[in-house]
Amino acid sequence: FTVEDEEWQYYRLSYILLNKPQGYECSAKPSSNPSVMDLLPYPFRERGVQSVGRLDVDTTGLLLLSDDGSFSHSITSPKREKSKVYHITCKHPIEPEQVEKILRGVELKDEPGVRVVATEATKLSELELSLTITQGKYHQVKRMIAAVGNRCEALQRVSIAGLKLPADLEEGEWRYLTPHELEGLLAK
Repeated sequence: FTVEDEEWQYYRLSYILLNKPQGYECSAKPSSNPSVMDLLPYPFRERGVQSVGRLDVDTTGLLLLSDDGSFSHSITSPKREKSKVYHITCKHPIEPEQVEKILRGVELKDEPGVRVVATEATKLSELELSLTITQGKYHQVKRMIAAVGNRCEALQRVSIAGLKLPADLEEGEWRYLTPHELEGLLAK
């Protein structure tokens, strides 16, 4: 079929990978910034494509979008424990004790008694850290970094359930998930 004189392949359901740039909200009705939906062609908005989970307005990287509610639930349900990997740039040098605390679990300051744990944490450089989590609490990564006495200056999601952000996908660009990628996301 064609949309505005452009050929489109029909898919019963849409599964999209977007490299989210900073400054976009993961809402169809954003409050004060443009929506990630503005980065997609109009037909996706008409179909009801929504973000699968969310990234903060200042967070960049891998964002999945779909109009398949079952798929969205399988990715975001806490019971599924899908891993999400983030690259973090911290304000202060990362100390080995901070990495150890994150791996043991930290209590979030505004949620007494709630401990969150990283399944992996690797210091990449003096100010950079790779962090893997399976939970998805509000501002979780930033709050974990704050809980160990540092500050998150930049945050990028680079992977979900083994699916990596493609190096050749520029910020603001999108593409369909391949059948193999979709199968991998649902299998884990």
